[in-house]
Amino acid sequence: MQFFDDSLHPENQDKVVITVAPYGPEWMPADFPEDIPVTMDEQVQKAVDCYEAGATVLHLHVRELDGKGSKRLSKFNELIAGVRAAVPDMIIQVGGSISFAPEGDGEAALWLSDDTRHMLAELTPKPDQVTIAINTTQMNIMELLYPEYLRGTSLENPAYQAAYSEMTVPAGPAWVEEHLRRLQAAGIQPHFQLTGIHALETVERLVRKGVYKGPLNLTWIGIGGGFDGPNPFNFMHFVHRAPDGCTLTAESLLKNVLPFNMMAMAIGLHPRCGIEDTLIDQHGRRMSSVQQIRQCVRVAHELGREVANGQEARQIYRIGVQYPDVESTLIANGMAPNRRNGQKNVPQRAVA
Repeated sequence: MQFFDDSLHPENQDKVVITVAPYGPEWMPADFPEDIPVTMDEQVQKAVDCYEAGATVLHLHVRELDGKGSKRLSKFNELIAGVRAAVPDMIIQVGGSISFAPEGDGEAALWLSDDTRHMLAELTPKPDQVTIAINTTQMNIMELLYPEYLRGTSLENPAYQAAYSEMTVPAGPAWVEEHLRRLQAAGIQPHFQLTGIHALETVERLVRKGVYKGPLNLTWIGIGGGFDGPNPFNFMHFVHRAPDGCTLTAESLLKNVLPFNMMAMAIGLHPRCGIEDTLIDQHGRRMSSVQQIRQCVRVAHELGREVANGQEARQIYRIGVQYPDVESTLIANGMAPNRRNGQKNVPQRAVA
């Protein structure tokens, strides 16, 4: 992304698109009973509450009645239908892991199989987006979950800590290409969840080869444990390398969420919040998803940026848009064109 003299002036920035992740599959309801919904009605109402507070993108996971993260796609269909009826303008973004929570003590924390995750392209009603990981990566969420933040929660259990420490994200080349093919065929927009520059470079190669022909909506994830760490230099390096025509959202965890959201909003980008990312505020107190959204709204207004409503967020994300060919995709996303045969000494990339 490029920044010029007036790039930080709010009148030259998009309206703020706030993503909320209020379902938090790594936590159990007893960890924050005031804010973790369990019944289907409660889960739908949580989406309504978040939308009314100012969030226009809902990062969606589902719970069973016993409080555990659901791995049943029929439950996803039910929640998507309920949210769509209650807040039709909200962008529904299904978490591509479905649920990574272990089934019980001593069991592994696992992303589901390749075939099962491909079935997200068959959800009915279909979501607006499905998040997609790029490149198989370690996802040790325990690396930065310090003990003082875990006291009194289910993650204080050593068995759960061991399970989450060993978690990996399976996202090899064949799976990624097939998943993108299925999502595009179904008219579902992928939202790229990127762990660092290496993942961003892979996405660029996929675009230049014509595997993906659509808008680039990206999230940079700074949570450590195999992903970029929550270091501002990591984030700014990523911002510098990101294409001019993409949208970019910052994601981190615990007390890092607010600083990264403020940095993102200050430079014209977008925040993500919710209990999947943090249960606490900067003072260590419990902070609900709605409270976190309201905080983002306050910061946005202090910066002079308006918060996008549902229809505006859909336009910013270009929901439903696909492009006919590689060159159109490159132009729309602000990327240099592919190098033509015989061209030399130009900064464009060659098709692999």
